[in-house]
Amino acid sequence: MRIHGHRDMTAEGKSFRLEASCACGCGGSPTDHRDPFSEVFADEAYEGVERKVDRQVEAVLLSAIAPDPMFRRAFLKAVGASTVLAAISQLLPLAEAQAIAQEATTLEKTKLNVGYVPITCTVPLLLAHAMGEYGKEGLDVNLVRTPSWAIVRDKLLSSEFDASHLVLAMPLTMTMGVGGPALATHVSSVQNVNGNAITLSIRHKDRRDPKDWKGFKFGVPHQHSMHAMLLRYYLAEHGLDPDKDVEIRVYPPPDSVANMAAGNLDGMLFAEPWGQRAVFEGVGFLHMLTRDIFPGHPCCVVSVTDGFVKESPNSYGAMFRAVVRATEFADKPENRKQVAELLAPAAYLNQPKTVLEQVLTGRYADGLGKVVNEPDRIGFKALPYHSTAIWLLTQLRRWDMVPADVEYRALAEKVFLATNAAKRMKDIGFEAPAAFKPVVMGRPFDPDAPQAYVDSFAIKRI
Repeated sequence: MRIHGHRDMTAEGKSFRLEASCACGCGGSPTDHRDPFSEVFADEAYEGVERKVDRQVEAVLLSAIAPDPMFRRAFLKAVGASTVLAAISQLLPLAEAQAIAQEATTLEKTKLNVGYVPITCTVPLLLAHAMGEYGKEGLDVNLVRTPSWAIVRDKLLSSEFDASHLVLAMPLTMTMGVGGPALATHVSSVQNVNGNAITLSIRHKDRRDPKDWKGFKFGVPHQHSMHAMLLRYYLAEHGLDPDKDVEIRVYPPPDSVANMAAGNLDGMLFAEPWGQRAVFEGVGFLHMLTRDIFPGHPCCVVSVTDGFVKESPNSYGAMFRAVVRATEFADKPENRKQVAELLAPAAYLNQPKTVLEQVLTGRYADGLGKVVNEPDRIGFKALPYHSTAIWLLTQLRRWDMVPADVEYRALAEKVFLATNAAKRMKDIGFEAPAAFKPVVMGRPFDPDAPQAYVDSFAIKRI
């Protein structure tokens, strides 16, 4: 092994850096050997799909002319990639080859209508618009604000929307035909993880024990949503039957705070910023973050119909890339204040910037006089895990909201495009994280035994 540079080490109080040289003896690092086109594909900002395709064509031509990777690397290093490519273009139809490749990736649709409900769960979808990521892919995306998911569902069914932000369960139930006509629907990417809170009316500030909540009226955004399932789980773990001891009502998220202020709600579990907005308006306090019930749980997703994926695969891929780049940007803590500033205006979330900052940075007022610092209050992770889809299906089955013959894993794999998403993420330089194992209120979930999990609960509807 040669000592070559990089990893910091210490010995006898002195520092030095070690890295193994390439085993082939080329004198470079293993990274250089694996990437003989590093001279061509230098690190720089993403310039759009057209430039990416051009580079791929250039790499293929260089590989054909100089098949040996070590010779190719040395040659490029000595002469310079731009010089070599200029010479090739004089002898071979490089521009024509690039044009042909571009034609193969032509977008079937450049104008897309995309629906969303104005909550922080939809940050990546909106941020991709605010930062110009759609334009880099050749897309003209029309974001359509909608007040509720019932309307979103109708517009997907009628093909008015090409894609939409949905609560996690809806693509599953829409595919099954639960609550309406069956429509094969897919989860393209997850929008956010965590990011919600059980919020109680300020008049109940001295009733923090769930055992005192009998007769309470709670609001949720959708009867099948992760919000509803986490609220039901939490209540049942404290001995309350969510169908008998309390009343759970569905409200459009923008109406939640007004209903709490009017006394129509004792508590609610909506996506942010509505819990924090209730604090901001002085009508509620944050009882518990959902990250403390189910750490790392997904909440909302970007969803597309099967027809859109099959009929417009290049347009679908372009949208996916734009949204995932925005997701990765939003997940970095150092970018959160910028995200709040970009999305606070009326064209996006229409919220006070201070409210969004509290949600996104995790430093927030709890409504009871305390300032809390919880960096994991919300995160943005794109990969749609099958394990979380299966967990959600167990809860829908627990409360008799899906048929008894539901095929947990088969449905999860059909709807959640996890393998497809992992490959597409890797193609644009983002490694998909390791498998996710849900743990809910301290109890691990085994996705290979979903029915046994359902049967184990004392409080259920089946």
